[in-house]
Amino acid sequence: MTIHHLQSRYQSSSLHALCQFYSQKTSIAVVLIGCVVLMGWMKDITVLKSVVPGWVAMKVNTAICLILGGTSLWLWHWQWKPYITRSAAQVCAFLVLVISLLTLMQYAFNLDFGIDQILFKTSIDPLGDVAPGRMAVHTAVIFLLLGLSLLLLSLAQPKYFLAQSFALVAFFIASMGLLGYVYGNAYFYKFGSLTSIAIHTAVALILLICGILFACPNRGLMIVVTSKHAGGMMARNLLPAAIIFPPAICWLVLCGYRMEIYTAEFGLCILSVLNIIVFAVLIWRNARSLNVIDHQRRRSQIALQKANEELEERVILRTNELLRALEQLQAEIGERQIIEQALFQEKELALVTLQSIGDGVITTDARGLIKYINPVAEILTGWSLSEAMGMPLTQVFQIIHENTREAAENPVEQVLDSGMIVALANHTVLITRNGRELSIEDSAAPIRTRDGDIVGVVLVFHDVTQSRNMARLLSWQAKHDSLTGLVNRREFEHRLAQAVTNAHTGTEQHALCYLDLDQFKVINDTCGHIAGDELLCEIANLFQSHIPSCETLARLGGDEFGIIFNNCSLEAAVVRANIIRENTQKFRFVWKQDKVFNISISIGLVAINADTPNMNSALSAADAACYVAKNQGRNRVHIYQADDLELARQYGEMQWVGRITQALEDNRFRLYYQSIVPVTRNHCETEHYEILLRLIDETGKLVSPMAFIPAAERYNLMQTIDRWVIHTFFTHLGQCVDFQQHYCPLLKYSRGCLYTINLSGASINDEQFIDFICDQFTLHQIPPAAICFEITETVAIKNLGKAAGFIRALKDFGCCFALDDFGSGMSSFAYLKNLPVDYLKIDGSFVKHIVEEPIDLAMVDAINKIGQVMGIQTIAEFVENNDILKVIQNLGVNYAQGYGVGRPTPFKLFQFN
Repeated sequence: MTIHHLQSRYQSSSLHALCQFYSQKTSIAVVLIGCVVLMGWMKDITVLKSVVPGWVAMKVNTAICLILGGTSLWLWHWQWKPYITRSAAQVCAFLVLVISLLTLMQYAFNLDFGIDQILFKTSIDPLGDVAPGRMAVHTAVIFLLLGLSLLLLSLAQPKYFLAQSFALVAFFIASMGLLGYVYGNAYFYKFGSLTSIAIHTAVALILLICGILFACPNRGLMIVVTSKHAGGMMARNLLPAAIIFPPAICWLVLCGYRMEIYTAEFGLCILSVLNIIVFAVLIWRNARSLNVIDHQRRRSQIALQKANEELEERVILRTNELLRALEQLQAEIGERQIIEQALFQEKELALVTLQSIGDGVITTDARGLIKYINPVAEILTGWSLSEAMGMPLTQVFQIIHENTREAAENPVEQVLDSGMIVALANHTVLITRNGRELSIEDSAAPIRTRDGDIVGVVLVFHDVTQSRNMARLLSWQAKHDSLTGLVNRREFEHRLAQAVTNAHTGTEQHALCYLDLDQFKVINDTCGHIAGDELLCEIANLFQSHIPSCETLARLGGDEFGIIFNNCSLEAAVVRANIIRENTQKFRFVWKQDKVFNISISIGLVAINADTPNMNSALSAADAACYVAKNQGRNRVHIYQADDLELARQYGEMQWVGRITQALEDNRFRLYYQSIVPVTRNHCETEHYEILLRLIDETGKLVSPMAFIPAAERYNLMQTIDRWVIHTFFTHLGQCVDFQQHYCPLLKYSRGCLYTINLSGASINDEQFIDFICDQFTLHQIPPAAICFEITETVAIKNLGKAAGFIRALKDFGCCFALDDFGSGMSSFAYLKNLPVDYLKIDGSFVKHIVEEPIDLAMVDAINKIGQVMGIQTIAEFVENNDILKVIQNLGVNYAQGYGVGRPTPFKLFQFN
């Protein structure tokens, strides 16, 4: 809340609201007056300009200033967005200040700044004034004061006192002009021979001044008038009369004088007498009001004093009562402390006993007959003290072993025989009188005399059913999946390790199945994770219905399951795995009665025998076999074989993941470049360099990208590699001193170069990758026009909309784009028109056989012609010799790339043209 909205505690809230309401409505009225006058000038309506024909018209600049001033005051009230409205109010007030100041300078120095006839060029003022369209001197001075006042109100910390002071000065000047019209005295509304202030101008100005004064009545000068104290009340009573009655009386006396009813001397006498009478009445009325207020104040003081005396009497009486109650309480506290001391001693004895007996207590004599049962023991056994008194303990306290269900030894007999404290064995269960079973823990101790003779036994026990159930539940949860209820991965690995150990030590053979649902993510993405969880539960039930209870079925995580077939040959396991696969394929998952999904599963199968090294190797082999099953088309069973080439390839790719990560950490990637040269030198094609990537392995040998790129793509490492290439190349390029001297941003000179960087499909689909590229351009000060990004046709086809959006975003930034391996797709020309690329790289499989294969020649020719028609420059890949170069030159291909025109070169040897 802004400071001008805070109310003083000495001011009436209703009066404050009334003043602000008047101020806001006054601002609107002033704006309307200004607009009406402007409409009169636009339509040449005399009534709107001067109210009455022949009267002084309000000038255009005056109307504009009224609109600006009223708008500034209205914005001050309208706190929609305080900073914006305050700034707008300041602008309006400043314009009022500027217009009035320039007008006064014109009067003072006999200048003409051309501000008087901006909107309307009149040949003569309606009253023939010297300066047509120029506001009066009075008006300019008033607007100067009001502009300052409005500016002071619109400050972040308003200066209310100064603002209201300027407004009061303006009020006296405007009132003087208005009185000039009332009294018919031109000296009041006209400054010498200069322009006159119009009567409706004076009225509008007085309205605006009152709006400013009432804008914040609880601050500055106005708080004296709006105060709730007697001074404020007197000011509100006297001020209107002091402003209205003297001018009105003077006007009446002046009218009588002009009508020659009496002489001037008599009129002055009447004026003095009437003023004396009016002010005497006002003073009497306010004095009477003050007397009433003073009388009410004295009565209130007397009533308050009486109330204080009564309150003091009540306080004294209540204090005496409290003192008596305190004395009584202290006496009771003393007695209570004596009692508590005695109870404390008893409590200490009871605590020692309770620490020995626990919850339920049964005492017997030396023969084992019950003498006492405490209430807790009554509840636990179901026997009352009166019923159990004198009975043998074995009839009331029947205990068995939880697992064997055999009767447990009688603890009382054990104590009587041994003379020692005896504790019950674990897993002891108490059979209550009504047949309910309770898990208990107990202990029995002998009761001895001072001589040490055993006279009985005390048996202490408590119910641990809930804690044992909780322990069982925790034990079960530790071994089972919370969603499906199947064995979890930890327990599965434990059982698998036992199976491997059993296979090593015996002649038995087992089988391990690794199962993975196909396209499970589709259900999660389309129906949500609740549907995915439901599917996993139904699939788990389906598997259990086809697996004997003696086999181990587990959920290993996500949509992966595992099965251990005990004492099962590999051939029998294949049959059983295919039965599971076929039944899964027949299964239909229905979600909310409107979505039906076909489910399939990929299974990896591995034999567990004496040759199996350990549990981890068996699980890894089954996982790898399952992955091969997925890669071969899903919905199949793949048996692990040690010499499986597909598994070896997958294993090799998995090894590359760690090697690529380590290479990034060790900075063993290297950048190469290969020239892309214009085929015909008589054209002004830009010379290119494609940035290539190589890897230095652990032994220092150079590794081709085809050895590690497939693994990087499969295991989501390409985004990291792409970022490394861009950052490393931009860093080197930004540090080259000659770069700015040899690069032409517009690429219209032959010495300009373009550097092509390959991007993967993973980077295209990364929402943050464009921001990364733009940050690198900014960080290293690389002109975007110097870089061409290259994507393959296959990547573009997979997500045409995504690729097109990615290309357009970087082209808008200033980069170029090339489409690699064009022609390898099935519908290349169909989607080419949707990709805004600059360069088309013809697939090298066509180019390298272009000399001897007419079909390849026709394909290259067609691609080149399409590119030329679409305004896309073409680049032929795999140009290995001069024969190929000549053929593509005849076809009109723009650029050539290959060993025949330039081999890849380490980046450190690169020389800028």
